[in-house]
Amino acid sequence: MRNAYIDALYELAGSDERILALVADNGAIVYDKFRAAYPARFINFGIAEANMVSVAAGLASCGKVPFAYTIASFLTMRAFEQIRNDVCMQRMNVKLVGIGSGFVYSNLGPTHHATIDMSIMRPLPGMTVFSPCGPLESKKITKEAARIDGPVYIRLSVGGSPEIYESDYEFEMGRGVTLRDGGDAAIFTTGSITAEVMKAHAELQARGIHARVINIHTIKPIDEEIIIEGAENTGAVITVEEHSIIGGLGSAVAEVLAEHGIRTKFKRIGLNGVFAEGYGTYDDVKALNGLSAGDIVRETVGCLNRK
Repeated sequence: MRNAYIDALYELAGSDERILALVADNGAIVYDKFRAAYPARFINFGIAEANMVSVAAGLASCGKVPFAYTIASFLTMRAFEQIRNDVCMQRMNVKLVGIGSGFVYSNLGPTHHATIDMSIMRPLPGMTVFSPCGPLESKKITKEAARIDGPVYIRLSVGGSPEIYESDYEFEMGRGVTLRDGGDAAIFTTGSITAEVMKAHAELQARGIHARVINIHTIKPIDEEIIIEGAENTGAVITVEEHSIIGGLGSAVAEVLAEHGIRTKFKRIGLNGVFAEGYGTYDDVKALNGLSAGDIVRETVGCLNRK
């Protein structure tokens, strides 16, 4: 996803001189092409995330379109006051790009995990929140973010993310995408964990359970229509996120169901009041925290069997 984002940013910069790339002492190698082509539009702030965000707001006030990029956990937590006061309160046209969504930085531990970033960004007035599931969507979202006049947060995985889409599709902000159809359950997911959900879907199919898989790439504004339709036309709603279930996708879906008075079997799969456990490979940490394909299958079956 990260490389797709940078490719899209490079393309945008070629047609719009307002586009700037801001980093906080990371992305040095992956930004080589951008920096070589547009040296005056690449600014490295060092390990100073809060300063980067405030400067981004100042640049936006002068008509620039800054894309401020750094590790998601540091961007959303260390610089939160600046995001709230300098970007959102002033309605500045700043694009915040957090890399390392979920457990992607698996060997660096929970300090580097981005598992509450959606909870932090969702409540901010005027903030659009994107969570792409793969490289193609990452590129589309980057271009969409440039078209939006206002604050945007994009959470990205790093390199090596598998492609989820088998072919190109028309991206629409705030509209979920049905990746697989089925009537037994509606599984809503977002971000890089979507690949694990697709594995779980195949296993559920083998067991005779036909689940609908829906990718929610826009966390805010969320697609209420697709949530309601999924709840009303299947036997259960399950949300899967590489994130806390408090304040993230699971909470957003629950809010829609509750506000529309929809009764259904419902299960949120993600971190429930805990920090992520363990170190190791990305797959290791997903399994240690109940987010492997097998875990998703087990929880889905359990939800469907619940009286």
